Amino acid sequence: MKRYKQNEIEELASILKNDGVISVPTDTVYGICARIHSKKAYDKLVEVKNRPANKSFPVMCLNEEQIKSVAIVSVEAEKLIRAFMPGPITLVLPKKLEAFSYINNAGERISDELAVRMAPLTVLEEILEKTGSPLFLTSANISGGEVCKSLEEIENTCPGLDGILEGEISFGKASTIVDCTSEEIKIQRHGPISEEEIRKVLGK
Repeated sequence: MKRYKQNEIEELASILKNDGVISVPTDTVYGICARIHSKKAYDKLVEVKNRPANKSFPVMCLNEEQIKSVAIVSVEAEKLIRAFMPGPITLVLPKKLEAFSYINNAGERISDELAVRMAPLTVLEEILEKTGSPLFLTSANISGGEVCKSLEEIENTCPGLDGILEGEISFGKASTIVDCTSEEIKIQRHGPISEEEIRKVLGK
């Protein structure tokens, strides 16, 4: 399995555009990603993770425009995007019906919701920009198992990957998760951005 350096983003983007699955460092853990506009790439990601098909993957976006291309963004969600993204926050939003419709209401999904983040690192921004698509981005591990903490662990645990981007991870605190799928905004997981900060932005 080839390891790529941070000046080889073009090669990694090419793998993603050709339905491949790669590992990348994020701001908290090592992740595994695939582009969202390909059922072949999605199926491979499910296989690499050994993950039940009825569990959805988080989506990493380059900017607000990409978020709005796959999810329905309310006024409140838009306020949070503009106040805290990119940053350690994940928003759960209703998925647009036409967004990657190959898994839409096909008996494979528990719900049509998306957990969305905006790329917090320059290297992820570059990958997203060169790939030209939001990416499914999930932690580097087998579903239900411990998150890989080294490149060697990733290679051993996820041998089906098409490449690994080298990089260091700080294993920081996981992002705050905010459910924006109903009129009442709910904190699903407390993290670096506090509920008080979120309420202040929303004026609540």
